[in-house]
Amino acid sequence: MNKILVIEDDRNLLETIKYNLVRDGYEVSIARDGAEALEVARSTKPDLIILDIMLPKIDGFEVCRILCKEMSVPIIMLTARTDETDKIVGLDIGADDYMTKPFSIRELLARIRALLRRVNITDAAFPELKTTISVGNIIIDPNRHRVMLNGSPLELTSKEFDLLLFLSQNKGLVFTREQLLEKVWGYDFAGDTRTVDVHIRWLRQKIENDPSNPQFILTVRGTGYKLET
Repeated sequence: MNKILVIEDDRNLLETIKYNLVRDGYEVSIARDGAEALEVARSTKPDLIILDIMLPKIDGFEVCRILCKEMSVPIIMLTARTDETDKIVGLDIGADDYMTKPFSIRELLARIRALLRRVNITDAAFPELKTTISVGNIIIDPNRHRVMLNGSPLELTSKEFDLLLFLSQNKGLVFTREQLLEKVWGYDFAGDTRTVDVHIRWLRQKIENDPSNPQFILTVRGTGYKLET
């Protein structure tokens, strides 16, 4: 049974989401403010988090930043605001999906199922994930969801890790932004190609000696990106 943490300060919406998740067979934990959210997430280790942006004590953006550093967990962010900036910021800091209130519970459940399908990868289906991957001075451990740079742990958001892992499994191959959205974010992702550019930029800042002159993640002008050893 997958465990889902719902972080929402609107009691009616919280109870509605919880009721439908339990009915769908999920184990549900709840939190009503950002501080409580961090405590519950650390104690329950959820498989997926539904996170409202406008929270008391600690806002959803900061909660997302903290949790993405501490654990690998898909996050769906919720907001009542329609400003595209909120969406971009949320995705930049590690959220996997984004929904604007009011939204359909059926759509929320569909997005949850899609995200869980992508993260519940079995070793039998993907035997290549059993070994570490080396890219120069970078070692990627898919099983532990860990990256080492020059022998030291490297902090990546869940989506940065997914992107680096995919590129490293396809060294030398060029992918368009649309292909990366499809392969890393999933068929049903509602974002645009700027999301890819932003995550590439953040990855370069973390793994390249000189992000302005990258040696690993290269831009193929007019096409997209590739990873070279």
